[in-house]
Amino acid sequence: MKAIVCKKYGGPNTLVLDDAPSLTPAKGQVLIAVSACGVNFPDTLIIEGKYQFKPAPPFTPGGEVAGVVLAIGEGVKHHKVGDAVFALTSWGGFAEEVLAPAHQTFPIPPGMDFVTASSMMYTYGTSYHALKDRAALQPGETILVLGAAGGVGLAAVQLAVLMGATVIAAASSDEKLAVCRTHGAAHTVNYLTENLKEKVKELTNGKGVDVVYDPVGDVFAEPAIRSMAWKGRYLVVGFAGGEIPKIPLNLMLLKGCAVMGVFWGQFATLEPQQSMKNFVDIVRWIAAGKLRQHIHKIYELADAPQALQDLADRRVVGKAIVQVATEVTMPAQPVALKVEAVETTDDDVRKVGNGLIFKNLAALKSFQGKSIGTSNWQEVTQGMINDFAKATLDFQWIHTDEARAKAESPFGQTIAHGFLTLCLSPVFMYELLRVESAKLSLNYGTNKVRFITPVPSGSKVRMSAILKSVDDMESGGVRTIVEATIELHGSDRPACVAELISVIRE
Repeated sequence: MKAIVCKKYGGPNTLVLDDAPSLTPAKGQVLIAVSACGVNFPDTLIIEGKYQFKPAPPFTPGGEVAGVVLAIGEGVKHHKVGDAVFALTSWGGFAEEVLAPAHQTFPIPPGMDFVTASSMMYTYGTSYHALKDRAALQPGETILVLGAAGGVGLAAVQLAVLMGATVIAAASSDEKLAVCRTHGAAHTVNYLTENLKEKVKELTNGKGVDVVYDPVGDVFAEPAIRSMAWKGRYLVVGFAGGEIPKIPLNLMLLKGCAVMGVFWGQFATLEPQQSMKNFVDIVRWIAAGKLRQHIHKIYELADAPQALQDLADRRVVGKAIVQVATEVTMPAQPVALKVEAVETTDDDVRKVGNGLIFKNLAALKSFQGKSIGTSNWQEVTQGMINDFAKATLDFQWIHTDEARAKAESPFGQTIAHGFLTLCLSPVFMYELLRVESAKLSLNYGTNKVRFITPVPSGSKVRMSAILKSVDDMESGGVRTIVEATIELHGSDRPACVAELISVIRE
């Protein structure tokens, strides 16, 4: 087979396209025919022997691949020959074949192509872990993203917008910043021509930013920290600028801020379940069109060294991809992504109407990360709105005074209270999900609720749902989280999105 080989540590110009021996999967491994491989900043470090992991030459760089399973090793039960997969390999991806750990190999969801599958793990995985697990970014907060036009930077911009934050994107050229704006950045700073600290101060009316996402380091780290608000969070993602900065600790004291390291590879290894939950979110958002990778260029395998040089020279905006083989074909029916590889039979899960009936909690757990369906439409009547007002003692005229709403409301009629829309979720949940063995099912609460589009009286709504997680409780039973989207009939924007929390006991 053909592969890009690093025969001695050095820059991209030392890499060669060479013949390499065919591979055989060992226990717990899968052999993948590579279609595409993402190009990432760690690849530029690993060939110089400067990364945390240092494979001995000769070796092939490339750590995230997508392709088709050619063979499986002993003990591999949840992948089979012919499966379309994406995988984390650490190195070896710039080749026609690569070995990957089975536990870091995942089915490509229906509708996703190889290029997209090979482009999302490092960038979106790193940035979502940083924003969600480390910074706990909240809706309404302001985040400064350095290196915002790079792979992880642009992913951070998109994810922060999706999470409800206001994004200030900082990059080294106006052309790069224009791309950031197309992906949702509210403000931009050219830190080669503008004073980073003063510009951020101006954009935040002197308050500063709640979070700094920094994959650059170098001379930009200190002014970024000086731009932070009280109790801000500074995310150390990498040092693409070259120098590892030395920060005066008195700044952390004065700002009351936290400095947080982001080592996504170690997180994925030590916390695989949480990492997998993050991937479920990412894949779902890509499938829904809410995340869109900006592909800078697709390089041929022989041009992989040039791709790495372009990345090192900061000429890449978004993501670079090496197309290894165009003849690798996608199976006609790729399997859906699972959080846990647990077999389910027809007896375990039955489809009834729009929803699913699970035999027991074990069957329910096997469905994590999957859609549980879409409910029937439910009309939101004026009588329902009035009853909700009586129950909550919330008699705002825009909800209950039809004549005034017709004359003064921008909608020309009354609208449902946002929480009324959310309160319909138990009706939808009962339609979509039931567990036969359950002795108690309790709709316990909600998390991360966002009301997006007003619901006029007389409108119809329905719920589409994904079973995000099923976690055992110390007191017995499980706690489930369902990703719910309340759709509004005739609108391309949902009325509400929320995480619905339930408790189920057998």
